[in-house]
Amino acid sequence: MTARPLHFVLLGSGKTGSLVTEVAAERGHRTTVLTEIENARGAWLTSENLQGVDAVIDFTTPDAVMANIAACVAAKKPLVVGTTGWYGELERVRQEVERAGSGFVFGANFSYGVNLFFQIARAAAPALQHGYAGHITERHHVHKKDAPSGTAVALQRVVAQASGVQTDITSEREGDVMGVHTLELSSAGDRIVLTHEVKSRRTFAEGAVLAAEWLVGKAGFFDFKDIFGQL
Repeated sequence: MTARPLHFVLLGSGKTGSLVTEVAAERGHRTTVLTEIENARGAWLTSENLQGVDAVIDFTTPDAVMANIAACVAAKKPLVVGTTGWYGELERVRQEVERAGSGFVFGANFSYGVNLFFQIARAAAPALQHGYAGHITERHHVHKKDAPSGTAVALQRVVAQASGVQTDITSEREGDVMGVHTLELSSAGDRIVLTHEVKSRRTFAEGAVLAAEWLVGKAGFFDFKDIFGQL
């Protein structure tokens, strides 16, 4: 809990966004929610409108997020981005954030549990150098717009960094599945299966609010998986 109540602006009023508002209120904070109509192409996110706002939290879409990032960086307003599907622009955004001296946290997944899952996967990944073959499978609801998921890509990157091996990803879209990620390591003699399954979107909301609290007063470009242990 922070020493004072904070004021957040939430971009995106979907299922996860509504839970962000709920979690923030439970922690004593105030949230202003903007829809994509109210904030078309990031137009609302001016320095004037953002006066008195401590941080912005984005759970929008891959089509909307880049304009929101650009506006918040220009206003030097701390921004937490839970939206995925834009990571092809990651290095450019990093440079712009560092040039502006603003604060920025992004995450393929704001669940505390999935970031523990990444640590477990990192420990298991060296098996790929000892006769094991690896494969990642991710399942999500039919409305998810990016495939593979940002979490699967982050898991792939974690495994590659620990083993030097690039694993393939299979994406599946089914019903209202909130997110299941599996890393399979298979050899001629045995098989290791690691799985993380989301049971509630609240886990994403809690992580995003904690990240926003942590980011206030800081400058820099941060990946949630690198800071979640500090929250």
